[in-house]
Amino acid sequence: MNRTLKASVLGLAAAGLMTSSALAHEHGGALEGTLRIISDMSNPAPRAVMESLAAEFDEMHPDLTVELEIVDREAWKTQIRNALSANPPDVVNWYAANRMLPYVEAGLFMDVSELWDEPEFASLASTEGAMTIDGKQWGVPYTYYQWGVYYREDIFNELGLSEPATWEEEIANCQAIIDSGRKCYTIGTKFLWTAGGWFDYINSRTNGYDFHIALARGEIEWTDERVRQTFANWRQLIDMGAFIDDHQTYSWQEALPFILDGEATAYLMGNFAVAAMRDGGLDDSMLDFYQFPAINPDVDFAEDAPTDTFHIASGAQNVPAAKEFLRFVVSPDVQTRINGGDALGQLPVNSEASVSDDEFIQQGFEMLSNNAGGGIMQFFDRDFPAEMASVGMEGLQEFMVFPDNLDDILERLEDARQRIYE
Repeated sequence: MNRTLKASVLGLAAAGLMTSSALAHEHGGALEGTLRIISDMSNPAPRAVMESLAAEFDEMHPDLTVELEIVDREAWKTQIRNALSANPPDVVNWYAANRMLPYVEAGLFMDVSELWDEPEFASLASTEGAMTIDGKQWGVPYTYYQWGVYYREDIFNELGLSEPATWEEEIANCQAIIDSGRKCYTIGTKFLWTAGGWFDYINSRTNGYDFHIALARGEIEWTDERVRQTFANWRQLIDMGAFIDDHQTYSWQEALPFILDGEATAYLMGNFAVAAMRDGGLDDSMLDFYQFPAINPDVDFAEDAPTDTFHIASGAQNVPAAKEFLRFVVSPDVQTRINGGDALGQLPVNSEASVSDDEFIQQGFEMLSNNAGGGIMQFFDRDFPAEMASVGMEGLQEFMVFPDNLDDILERLEDARQRIYE
């Protein structure tokens, strides 16, 4: 873009962007050269957000050219290591906590602790732990979001059902839904991780957050009777026929039509799915949300609230611009805007940002702020080491299709635990 066009677009930018631009000058003056970003924000709403961020940052810096490459989210999980190793970009998307560890240990992510020492980063304090390994910070968070049960409120009303607070009520609702000729839940397990969400919730509701995290750390055997109880609870739903058929052939997006068409009534999913459900024709009079119900009354609610992140590659060629981009994406005004109901539809990580008045974002904020005393989980494939998560999710998907294989599955997972955590 030429400088005249940049100036024109910048003049139309929101006041918040001017604040971010002014902040840039405080951290080293004009940026120049090329900033290369690879992002996995490939679904429509996140892609629009990422493209907007890149364009705005480009407009803010007349002598800088931002090059953005967007890759498929699932493909990026296998491509990131190669991308960081050969001709690495400056900035990449990834995930917090344990999912950072392999790239930190391999020296592929840059230590950005000096950013976290800046006064502006104090408003990100709640997420600092998720970005810390060996006492250093290796990236910045830009969004987090609740998981829970999104359901067809109109079908619940038709059947005279209420939001369940207990497992017994969940089972009773499911039976009524099945009796009406529908499935209780849609799910697509082709890419495995969605089954991990079901395990996170049933295990943490059965055994508690501390047990779940100890299992993730390799401290508990998969053949433990308490783990078996989790699968026994899960099997109640499987044996009822609660899940759509052939879910192993669908991605999470390909499973959406079942709830859109009313063939299934609910989806255990992250809040990022709301945009797709609204685009599919479900307005807020048809769609609602409830917290996954209690199973064991003696354990407090733990919630999946994954945190998505930006990182600087250790081989970055334009480190000043990369650091400035990280400052930009965590600033309060940008956080407010990109997490709004018309954008990512998620929660800002900056405590000075405003939470959207969107119905589902407000419900998630209330739940995570006031009813998640058990703890916050990052998600199965983020809390478990990558190799264990991969083997584990294969077993979870197999269990959902062939529950009679449980003994073999648990033996395999236990063998993997002993090998991976040694």
